[in-house]
Amino acid sequence: MDIVILIKALILGVVEGLTEFLPISSTGHLILAGDLLNFNDDRGKLFEIVIQCGAILAVCWEYRTKIASVISGLGSEREAQRFALNLVIAFIPAAVLGLAFGKAIKAQLFQPVPVALAFIVGGFIILWAERREHTVRIREVEDLRWTDALKLGFAQAFALIPGTSRSGATIIGGLLFGLSRKAATEFSFFLAIPTLFAASAYQMYKERALLSLDDWGMWAVGFIAAFASAFLCVRWLLRYISNHDFTPFAWYRIVFGLVVLGTAYSGIVDWSVH
Repeated sequence: MDIVILIKALILGVVEGLTEFLPISSTGHLILAGDLLNFNDDRGKLFEIVIQCGAILAVCWEYRTKIASVISGLGSEREAQRFALNLVIAFIPAAVLGLAFGKAIKAQLFQPVPVALAFIVGGFIILWAERREHTVRIREVEDLRWTDALKLGFAQAFALIPGTSRSGATIIGGLLFGLSRKAATEFSFFLAIPTLFAASAYQMYKERALLSLDDWGMWAVGFIAAFASAFLCVRWLLRYISNHDFTPFAWYRIVFGLVVLGTAYSGIVDWSVH
């Protein structure tokens, strides 16, 4: 296996793990990083699916006790049944809209400049949401009603636009809908499990012709890097939100987006050739 490919796999795995659950868009970062590393062909797209699975597994491991409790209680415990139903309800909007418009979105918006614009717009939305007065009526994810889950599902669907951030859309939507910062963040983690696994399985099936055992080393490096970095990031974020808001992420999005636009229009980076 080419050492350069393994280094690229390591970098992209870490990028995926660090950005998947922060409100800064993992898809956007992977598009930009893949463009810079010249690793955005069909083989690179398949690799992104693999490392996304590594990031999802990190959340499953972090919440393994909760997940096991819900699964074991599905047959008899009302709280477990309601929690699972809420995840199904919240999953539906993105699934339906993704199947309907996913192809068109990828054709038009999976490019560095549209991603940069989404970064900037998303940053200003986070600033606006954080400056509003928060009225908390739901402090724990177990307290969500099905109507709350549906609203969060539609919020997550905005992340079909690359650069928006799936976790960011869900968390900020949760704050606007009356969830505590902790509840909104944790629900975004749990909702990531069915959403990202379904998206990964669907894409893996579509790209199955590209599967090759020759790439196992690259996949392993990227998967492990994504798992480890996502695990550390999730634990850090849970500590962070206990005393901080998401304003720093908003400014990061805005500055990062402006840098991409600036390098594109000044000619410092000719994104179109990567």
